[in-house]
Amino acid sequence: MAAPIEVYRNSVQAWEIDQMGHMNVQFYVDKSASALAVFSHHLGLGPDFTRREGARLVAREHHIRFLREQHPGAPLRIVSGVLATAPDRLRIYQEMTNAANGEVAATFTIEAELQDIRSRAPRRLPGAALAAAEGLRMELPDHGAPRGLELQPPRPSPMLAEADALGMLATYHGMVSPAMCDADGWLAPRAYMGIVSDSVPNLLVQIYGVDRSRMGIGGAALEYRFAYRRAARAGDLLTLRSGIKQVGRKAYVFVHWLFDLSTGEALATAEAVAVLLDLKARRAIEIPAEFRELLERHMHPELGV
Repeated sequence: MAAPIEVYRNSVQAWEIDQMGHMNVQFYVDKSASALAVFSHHLGLGPDFTRREGARLVAREHHIRFLREQHPGAPLRIVSGVLATAPDRLRIYQEMTNAANGEVAATFTIEAELQDIRSRAPRRLPGAALAAAEGLRMELPDHGAPRGLELQPPRPSPMLAEADALGMLATYHGMVSPAMCDADGWLAPRAYMGIVSDSVPNLLVQIYGVDRSRMGIGGAALEYRFAYRRAARAGDLLTLRSGIKQVGRKAYVFVHWLFDLSTGEALATAEAVAVLLDLKARRAIEIPAEFRELLERHMHPELGV
């Protein structure tokens, strides 16, 4: 087995901080995407390959664990390796650490696929890229393994009508802007996560009937899973449906299904483990009984990625 290679170095910017006082989850994903681009270079799938062949390595699924908060100015690095190979797909591991103290900030397991940059149709991986990937094989560390989520195969792709029939709550409507797109003009992974993250206050206000931030209570994601099902591009109209899957003493699991409003087709499905956060003490707190009762009223255990 090979040691993972460094594929990213940068720092946390002030504009990446959200109302909870830490780097927002969408920017973890943005840094992961940059790291994947650099890793692609080490597989022979870098910019020269993309310009010549019109194809790029992209994420089809993400499993992410958020292990420690990051604050403005924190220096970050990401190392990466390969967990598994197949003719049409790679399972890639990334580990983000704070370069000042060496603590792991987040881990990413990515099901990556080579796709045509114009159509997003999948392509087989070149033999040379697979050989390079084999030379970067590593084992998944324990702290990168699933903890609160089960990584079963994704469910059949839902339709918008199914979400509405289940009583999932509408938590986002909007149009894809050019700023939300990647270099090829498709909705970027950061934007998928940003839509979901930004929707959570709308989910919780419909459940609680109050703005939790006015109570000194925030939230933090501990673990996420995304399945990217169909690419969107600038001008497309999006709508998100959200629901609660499970409620524990401190943590709860919510599910988001993102749809193309025009066609009703799913663009992505996501599942997350989150906790309530005392914004002064910066620690997770037990879900208050009155909040738990409201969350349980909206539970749909059948939901999933």
